[in-house]
Amino acid sequence: MTPSEDFVVTDRGGIVENRHRVHVAVVDAKGRLLYTLGDPTRMTLARSAAKPAQALAILETNGFERYGFDDADLALMCASHSSEERHIARTRAMLSKIKAEEADLRCGGHSSLSETVNRAWIKQDYTPTAVCSNCSGKHVGMIAGARAIGAGAEDYHLPDHPMQVIVKRTVAELCDLDPQDVEWGIDGCNLPTPAFPLDRLARLYAKLASAADGGEWREGSSRRGPALARIFQAMTRHPDMVAGEGRYCTVLMGAFGGAIIGKLGADASYAIGVRASDDTRRLGADGALGISVKIEDGNVEILYAVVTEILEQLGIGSPERRKQLAEFHHPKRVNTMGVTTGGVSFPFELRGYTPDGENSSPAALTR
Repeated sequence: MTPSEDFVVTDRGGIVENRHRVHVAVVDAKGRLLYTLGDPTRMTLARSAAKPAQALAILETNGFERYGFDDADLALMCASHSSEERHIARTRAMLSKIKAEEADLRCGGHSSLSETVNRAWIKQDYTPTAVCSNCSGKHVGMIAGARAIGAGAEDYHLPDHPMQVIVKRTVAELCDLDPQDVEWGIDGCNLPTPAFPLDRLARLYAKLASAADGGEWREGSSRRGPALARIFQAMTRHPDMVAGEGRYCTVLMGAFGGAIIGKLGADASYAIGVRASDDTRRLGADGALGISVKIEDGNVEILYAVVTEILEQLGIGSPERRKQLAEFHHPKRVNTMGVTTGGVSFPFELRGYTPDGENSSPAALTR
């Protein structure tokens, strides 16, 4: 059970309508748990927040170099994109690079994650196909990886395929877990998706941010540093490929100018990697910071509000940068006539973590 205040509250005319339970883990580059909310060890399906780890597995097959992918392609491999024309066109270009066809993809078409795109499709009577999947870049990457290791690509999506065996090992290693401690389900796009304690998702993103700072290889702690740094930089240099026009991941990374990566996972999981700065050091972090969030009921609108509130409570970035996320932080609650009917409030406060269970707020450090 979590404390009663570990919720986001939505109201209608001051009357509590919903309480959304929140779980948060904040760790540093050493994997130390610094701040928490709810259950920071909750077994959590990372969903698409695991894509940077899956992209690392593809990079390590040498399929990336073999087929001449660039960093915008790498960003699309990490994406849950909006199926905008630029995303579909890049997917087709990536397929061309590996001499594959759309029929080779083992994902299906679906409605866009962008309402603007959906409205355009309806007007055109357009039926989305596999290249329109928000996970299309990852799927092309998996085919490239499968071919690079000499495995057949037809069943690249199956859990026991050699490519997925590599993915499973890579995910476990990045989370500092034994492979048997990572559970696997099937994602909406038909690829395996991992579940592990929430704080391990934060640890994965702290490693990505630390690598961008040079920490992963300068200290000799990881042979993967350059590849992790490349993933971080691909996402921050091409945020439009990671999500799309007006989407949270794209706006977040654009607002923070290369200092942060952020990635959505379906059903309201989210992860952020923050490069080392005065902000992270003030919070007691050794180097970079990783933040992971899960909303218990899967509400993505509430997720974006919470992630922004966490950045606010931690004091990450300048007020001017965080202001660019204002529409996500306090989403409008209006009816069909545009009348404001209620709001969203955050009664919770992050707690500093200590092994003996004594908790303190980071508020004094962030003011």
